[in-house]
Amino acid sequence: MGSVPTQQENAAAAANASTAARRSRHLLSQRAAARAAVRTSLPANPAAASAARRFVGAAIAEWTRLGTVPVRGADRLAEDAALVVSELVTNAVVHAGTTVEVLVRLETATDDDPASLVVEVGDHHPARSVRGHEADAGSEPDAAAGEPEYGRGLRLVAALTGSWGIIYRTGRKAVWAKLPLDGCEIPAVTGPTGLTGFQQGVQGVQGVQTAHAAIGFPLSPPPPRTPPEQRDDHPGWTGRGALTFLAEASDLLAGQLDEDMVAALTGQLLVPRFADWCAVWLDGETGPVPRLAKVWHADESRIEDLRTALIKDPPRLPREAAGTAATVPVPWPYGATAAQPDTEAGRTGGSAMALRLAAGARPLGTLLLAREGEHGADTCAGIPDQATALIEDFARRVGLAVGAARAYTRQATISRVLQRGLLPAQVAQIPGVDSSLVYEPSGDGLAGGDFYDIFPAGKGGRWCFMLGDVQGSGPEAAVVTGLARPWLRLLAREGYQVGQVLDRLNDLLLDDAMEAAEAAALMAVTPGSAVPESPQSRFLSLLYGELTPLPGGGVSCTLACAGHPLPLLLRPDGTVRPAGASQLLLGVVGDTTYESQTFVLKPGDTLLCVTDGVTERRSGQRMFDDSDGLARALAECTGLSAQGVADRIRMAVHTFAETPPGDDLALLVLQAR
Repeated sequence: MGSVPTQQENAAAAANASTAARRSRHLLSQRAAARAAVRTSLPANPAAASAARRFVGAAIAEWTRLGTVPVRGADRLAEDAALVVSELVTNAVVHAGTTVEVLVRLETATDDDPASLVVEVGDHHPARSVRGHEADAGSEPDAAAGEPEYGRGLRLVAALTGSWGIIYRTGRKAVWAKLPLDGCEIPAVTGPTGLTGFQQGVQGVQGVQTAHAAIGFPLSPPPPRTPPEQRDDHPGWTGRGALTFLAEASDLLAGQLDEDMVAALTGQLLVPRFADWCAVWLDGETGPVPRLAKVWHADESRIEDLRTALIKDPPRLPREAAGTAATVPVPWPYGATAAQPDTEAGRTGGSAMALRLAAGARPLGTLLLAREGEHGADTCAGIPDQATALIEDFARRVGLAVGAARAYTRQATISRVLQRGLLPAQVAQIPGVDSSLVYEPSGDGLAGGDFYDIFPAGKGGRWCFMLGDVQGSGPEAAVVTGLARPWLRLLAREGYQVGQVLDRLNDLLLDDAMEAAEAAALMAVTPGSAVPESPQSRFLSLLYGELTPLPGGGVSCTLACAGHPLPLLLRPDGTVRPAGASQLLLGVVGDTTYESQTFVLKPGDTLLCVTDGVTERRSGQRMFDDSDGLARALAECTGLSAQGVADRIRMAVHTFAETPPGDDLALLVLQAR
């Protein structure tokens, strides 16, 4: 039997315990500070987004356990952060295609900014623009690859975060986003917080565990999902929460010009906020057979099983539901609970409801929502009655977004087909000359104001090349492009010399502009006719030339430059000089005589022709060609092939400024063998 401790011994034990507690708190504070920034590196494969979500979730769970992140709101923070990092990683994987660096850190509050969680995703392709950052919507999905999987751009990130931005560094770029943490005291961040020093070769979840072990704390499991029966009092279903949800959803959906992206956003906005899973069917443009566009499940491991079950049997709505967004209870889809149901939670089935997606009276598709488990008779698919009106209103917005996306797609397809004839189907290969072309229109992948061509000019071994830039943009520029290139081909094949071709093209442009102006004036005074807009002046800059191979090697080059950036001639010894003389734009003044210059492209000589999208590329107040910047860049290409010169100049133009080019970019490289 032990002895009873004395009063002095009790006091000493209490003092020791107090000292130990203070030391523990101090060590915990140090550990929290050291862990205020975590990072990992993920390969560019489809599993990267899922691994990044687990990584962020584990970091937030650990910070919550340490008390660095408040327990209140931690679940919502984890959901928003997971969605943000998923979009950024998907964007980087699909559009950069390099290893992805993920950094998550906590920032302390300042006088200007609240405490925040910062998510930063970087890649190693700084010349490729971030999807959603450019003015256009992006590229088309590859239908042959199955269902497209790409990020929603930065609109979703901007809607969920307090602020975001893009950082361009040598050899890499990163997109960062801040999620505010109200009322949270965060220890000062120690150690590096940039993108340097990331671990390489991390694979999936194993990579997340490796990254956590490297910074000293284990991987914590994600918080358990809230059972469906405990979510019926969701604050976002009524009142101001509902209005905020609809406003944010409308803003996100209205910015999408692809119906599959609308379907993907629909799933992410509804799951798990209102349902355990959902699916979107879209009706075909030419037939009644619906297409399963998107399936989304709160448990991503069950998405493929759910898709397999749903694709066999699309929901069939009664006729009275056509053209409306009213909820219709439907039977639980057979097999929709995945191959291994969640028996611990007792969810081997559930209830589902369908809503018709429509734009006006035109049906466009069907939205199916479902919640697992047993639910009362006063709910539809386990969703309370007070939330049904909110979801119906949301479905109407989805229908309008799908309709708008389809209208845009039809118009873009028509424009793409019509404008495809503005540029040559292929560029001819000139005997004895290596050529390389770079053409990047600035908007929606459609042909812009820049045009080019290389073609044989009939007998005599003459080959012609052109690089032009039409004033203005849109339909007026397309009209001039559609006239200029065929006219140039016709005049060249009729045997006209270089200067004569430009003389006659100038007269044709002036005649066409005069006819357009007279037609506009006639419509303006005709009763009942709509007053047209003032037609744009139809003038263009053009570099046009002829090449004739010489018997002893090299080629004879004759060219004329009408208001166009002068071509540059690179000799094998690295010297660069302009080739040609500046003259007046075409389509401005009549009775103008254009002069041509002739020189020899010796073996190894390189001729670089560009449009003003290259020379006038801006970075702040500077332009790319200031202080002969283009000539200096070309001099660094000594010894490169035509393709190598084109790639080097293109890269120099893209890296000159942080933002993507805002004008059409075209350059043509001709190199004598």
